[in-house]
Amino acid sequence: MNVLMIASECVPLIKTGGLADVVGALPFALARHGWNARVLVPCYPAVSDALREAVAVHAFSDLFGGEARILLGRTPSGLEVLALDAPHLYDRPGNPYLGPNGRDWPDNHLRFAALCFAGARYAELQPDGWAVDLVHGHDWQAGLTPLYLADPARLPTVFTIHNIAFPGIFPASVAPALALPPEAFTADGYEYYGQVSFLKAGLTLSDRLTTVSPTYALELQTPGFGMGFDGLLRYRSGDLSGILNGVDETIWNPGTDPLIAHSYAPSSLDGKRRNRGDLQRAMGLDPDPEAFLTCVVSRLTDQKGLDLLLGALPDLMADGGQVALLGTGDPSLEAAFSTAAVQFPGRVGVRIGYDEPLSHVLIAGADAILVPSRFEPCGLTQFYGLRYGTIPVVARTGGLADSIIDANQAALEAGVATGIVFSPIDAGGVRDGLRRAAALFADKPIWNRMVQNALRHPVGWERSAAQYDAVYRSALGIRAIDAS
Repeated sequence: MNVLMIASECVPLIKTGGLADVVGALPFALARHGWNARVLVPCYPAVSDALREAVAVHAFSDLFGGEARILLGRTPSGLEVLALDAPHLYDRPGNPYLGPNGRDWPDNHLRFAALCFAGARYAELQPDGWAVDLVHGHDWQAGLTPLYLADPARLPTVFTIHNIAFPGIFPASVAPALALPPEAFTADGYEYYGQVSFLKAGLTLSDRLTTVSPTYALELQTPGFGMGFDGLLRYRSGDLSGILNGVDETIWNPGTDPLIAHSYAPSSLDGKRRNRGDLQRAMGLDPDPEAFLTCVVSRLTDQKGLDLLLGALPDLMADGGQVALLGTGDPSLEAAFSTAAVQFPGRVGVRIGYDEPLSHVLIAGADAILVPSRFEPCGLTQFYGLRYGTIPVVARTGGLADSIIDANQAALEAGVATGIVFSPIDAGGVRDGLRRAAALFADKPIWNRMVQNALRHPVGWERSAAQYDAVYRSALGIRAIDAS
């Protein structure tokens, strides 16, 4: 069976966050369940450069203001990609969502409506003979797809919420330009408090809904996390599944990772100890072999809770700890961490920016990885930490709570702990979580057992792919019943 995925980014072509990792890895896991996947993404310059051998399979004479084509190509890993080549919408440098001023492109409503429209037409017309059995949209950028599919004989649809904090909201005045049916501008369609919401369309009109962890699925149905969509998601709770993300274990593998100098495995951790020195040198930290070394690889935003770490730094420094931080985001947080690196020379190392190779160096060389998010649909960095024996210290929320076994007394006695899960999610909680981790680090037999547990903890896609397969087949069953 064939599934068409629609997303705004996909590894290895274009990435700003975890969405790209999921969209790039899930198709391979689904293949083991009999699903052939193609991924439709905008043909940004980076995508065009990576798919130079792609061939056109469909053309639009006018797609929201200009000519466009759908190109079919393949990544070196074998992922089949459909790239929407619309230069008037996507031929722009830099971030796929933001202009040079750091703000959303003013025509993002056109750019991502075009992606949905093209996906719907490709699925229905099958221009190259590849018959689509199901359409799977990811996040708000794919939310309008069900509206553009012909009704009532439309294909079954699944929609995944990766982060409900991004609802894709635009003024109601854009609806005619997007060719949206006015009769669907209702509470049961794409209307959201008098505006157009791409996310709302996906939530109301898709056959099945998923999100990226079981706890986040429950959190979304509460006012504190649902961002105004909690009532709708409670109503659709029978169609909503929380499926924990996985990671690509071929890319994130300390035994074969080409981005780290010293490979290692559960049976021999000498390479991890040597990577520690590489990390300290790369981040300007003192070559202290005994310091409790924590890394952070994150966007610097309010959601990620990194301001809470700033309040905990003095105590961690007083205890002889070190912190290596890689990230970019809120200018005030960038400035605050840069100041902290000056305040604590040799103990705090900061690199502002996005650097995929350096992220591997940090995760391979650190003792612990901190993820203090105020909310976290799933998170991936804690999985990378597990995979590399770098103990996660995480907030008790969303997928973080679902993926880490807290080192409480019972878990330690049973020998199953894989990390530290702290609450409340405030500066005191971060401070206490780091103190607990540092105390365990000082007890080498306990810490080494946790490292072994982490290295052996399953972080791949096997279980999650089976759950997606069940959701897909459930959606297909609905369509089959409707057609009979």
